Amino acid sequence: MIRTLVGVLGAISALFPDKIVGLFEKLAIANPSEGTVREWVRPAIRSEGVLIAAISLRNGRAYAWLMNLTGLFGAIVLLFPDLYRRFATAFLYERPESIEWNERFRSGIRAIGALYVFLAAKTYRERHNET
Repeated sequence: MIRTLVGVLGAISALFPDKIVGLFEKLAIANPSEGTVREWVRPAIRSEGVLIAAISLRNGRAYAWLMNLTGLFGAIVLLFPDLYRRFATAFLYERPESIEWNERFRSGIRAIGALYVFLAAKTYRERHNET
């Protein structure tokens, strides 16, 4: 079930990178019209989505690594949401100093991190219960 969900989310990212950026900015950024997303971000979201969808079609080592990486990223985001915000702003936007985060989204960042850790732990447990 999780593998299917991850695959569908990957496919959605691959098909609609502009919508993904728009949703992120609507929820996370207080002043989305002030910033310009770097030129490579949308193609990167599309590529990441294709890769995630493809990996999710196969249940093997690549999927296990994907979920382990998801859990690691989730733990970092859960424990250090402000570090994530600073990094994401500098990485994704041409003028990061002009970006103001929606303070209410701080809890959202932590919730996303917790969800990623939960999904990674669940898939890890499922993989190890099969043997």
